Amino acid sequence: MSTPLSIVFAGTPVFAQRHLEALLESTHRVIGVLTQPDRPSGRGKKLLPSPVKTLALDAQLPLLQPQSLKPTEDQAAIAAWAPDVMVVVAYGLLLPPPVLSIPKYGCLNVHGSLLPRWRGAAPIQRAIEAGDAETGVTIMQMDQGLDTGDVLATEAFPLDPTMSSDTVFKKMAETAPPLLIKTLDQLQEHRKNAIKQDDARATYAAKISKEEGEIRWGGDGVAIARQIQAFNPSPISFSFLDGQRVKIYQARAIERSFGGTEPGTIVSADREGILVACGSKGLVIEVAQFPNAKPLPALELINGRKATLAPGRKFSPLVS
Repeated sequence: MSTPLSIVFAGTPVFAQRHLEALLESTHRVIGVLTQPDRPSGRGKKLLPSPVKTLALDAQLPLLQPQSLKPTEDQAAIAAWAPDVMVVVAYGLLLPPPVLSIPKYGCLNVHGSLLPRWRGAAPIQRAIEAGDAETGVTIMQMDQGLDTGDVLATEAFPLDPTMSSDTVFKKMAETAPPLLIKTLDQLQEHRKNAIKQDDARATYAAKISKEEGEIRWGGDGVAIARQIQAFNPSPISFSFLDGQRVKIYQARAIERSFGGTEPGTIVSADREGILVACGSKGLVIEVAQFPNAKPLPALELINGRKATLAPGRKFSPLVS
């Protein structure tokens, strides 16, 4: 094992917190933490600390919460820590060139895809939406580009149609922290054998908007099912039925043709689920949520809303 490293950690959500926990349990030394400023949350819009901040305070670690890393005073504060390396996990702020050059061995990023596939903000969701056969985690040496740095280590795992983004996030939260520690333990060797990304194979994982979650029933049932799984737990796919916005959490495609049936029409509603005709194939809704109610399995929804979910009723865009 190499000499323990002095590390500055930059991250914000629970996924990042898991990596900070792993670092604190390792032989390496966390000498400072960067996280986003406290944000308003809940109905009262009370300022709440990020999960990473909560852990950093519990561990009595030096902490900075800059609005940006562009001011020279913030860069000087990081430089004063004199880190060997900075580990960046879902931080949410851009690292300008002066910050990238502060650590002795640069900055490492934990990215939720097998780079160069799915560079960008939503790699897990876009991999599921595209029907990728596998995904994984990449430990990358950061540079000035968007997820373009050299690859130090990867770990892949298969995807299947039943996996939602929530499922994959949890899998990555188990997979990525040990991979990060292994990479840091042999950092010099990993840097020596780093693999340059092939830009010609790169794909871009654009940030997902809430509006993108609306289901277009004229599409293919397989693609719609992938969208639903990809957008769970956020922003959640939706459609409108009787003017009500219905959130759809889980669904599966069915290899049947419904020629002559208008897309979005409920074909059947029973213990197998709510079968909806699509432009091609069909979609079986398994878990959904009506306004002012909790998400429920299809059979419970059907028992409580027989008229609304009766065959022949139609999901459609909201007409204003």
